[in-house]
Amino acid sequence: MNAKMRTLIAAALVIGIASGPAVAHAASVPAPAPAPAAAERIAPLVSTPPNAAALEAAIAGLGPRHKDATAALVRVGGTAGCWQGSSGTADIRTGRDAVEQGRFRAGSVTKVFTAAVVLQLASEGRVDLDGPVRRHLPGVVPDRYGAVTVRQLLNHTSGIPAADGPGDSFEAQWEHRFDVTDPRAQVANAVAKEREFAPGSAQHYLNINYTVLGVLIEKVTGMRYEDAVGARILGPLGLHRTSFPGRTETRIQGPHNRGYQAIPKADGSRELRDVTEWNSSDRWAAGDIISTTADLERFTVALFSGRVVPKDRLEEMFTVPDVKDFASGEPAAMTAGLSRTVLPDGTAAWGKTGGRHGYNSAIGATRDLSRTLAYSVNATDAKGRDMNPVALGVIMAAFTK
Repeated sequence: MNAKMRTLIAAALVIGIASGPAVAHAASVPAPAPAPAAAERIAPLVSTPPNAAALEAAIAGLGPRHKDATAALVRVGGTAGCWQGSSGTADIRTGRDAVEQGRFRAGSVTKVFTAAVVLQLASEGRVDLDGPVRRHLPGVVPDRYGAVTVRQLLNHTSGIPAADGPGDSFEAQWEHRFDVTDPRAQVANAVAKEREFAPGSAQHYLNINYTVLGVLIEKVTGMRYEDAVGARILGPLGLHRTSFPGRTETRIQGPHNRGYQAIPKADGSRELRDVTEWNSSDRWAAGDIISTTADLERFTVALFSGRVVPKDRLEEMFTVPDVKDFASGEPAAMTAGLSRTVLPDGTAAWGKTGGRHGYNSAIGATRDLSRTLAYSVNATDAKGRDMNPVALGVIMAAFTK
């Protein structure tokens, strides 16, 4: 693949953020056949087994001396076989190998769970996707945002601007890493501003859309957002290692690989600052879930098979609105919870990336589930403007035929 094509794919996927080099640990095993997708295939069937050599190369040599990542956990599945691998260092103080079944912050992969619950409620007749949000949230969404629909929140075409935060720089966010954020205060801050564009006329990927949806879920179900996702998705699917940290929790409970941010020093070297402990309440329904690659793979297969969102609503997750991206002017790429990426060989992959300091993650699959992917990469600049090279390498290797 040429450099230009890699750059284009990376740009699309971004819209979706001591010891010596470690050796990749991997295992190739036969794949259980997932339930067949009922919807019409969009991508060609991937009939070849995962390319073990390419996947091993993508995560080889990770650790504190690696430029881009200290560890990675990868799980590739599908009808042609599956592959699991890990590489790197769990803790640079001890040099301990990466925890192969470790838990991690999955960032914006949370949005897929949030969208799934909203679509379940729509299928039950409790939410009207084309109805104004303020019908469900009077007093929360003001009259001047009255035209904003639930569907427009789901596919980021609402025009609601981002809420104010501590700033975009790492140091500004580091200083506020233990702040506890009220999602309703975030919504109030955002909707006090002028809208960015007329609802439905453009797409701007912003967390605020899913913060409003989290408030909506609580209002309609009468449950805490976290409890609603647990009762409707985590429990029924047996995702026992997936959870939400809670409003005040800063730690990742259970075995995990620690996350680090590379800080440049005056002498040209760098410090790897431990960013594992962090309060994620500012991301809430948009990005604070904690999971494992095994749980995310199970969720992906169940979702694409129509066992999470009823089939009468599942198509929302595979429908890209016919508008332009607000920032770039390029065609929109986001759907209700997912995004679509066309790989160099024409394969269409659907999924969602996520980024929290110290952690890049993703789920992805072809529509027919002939190839699935779940990963966590402990990126040393996980919130950087460009996609992490290790994460991009994993994606390309996973879908190599």
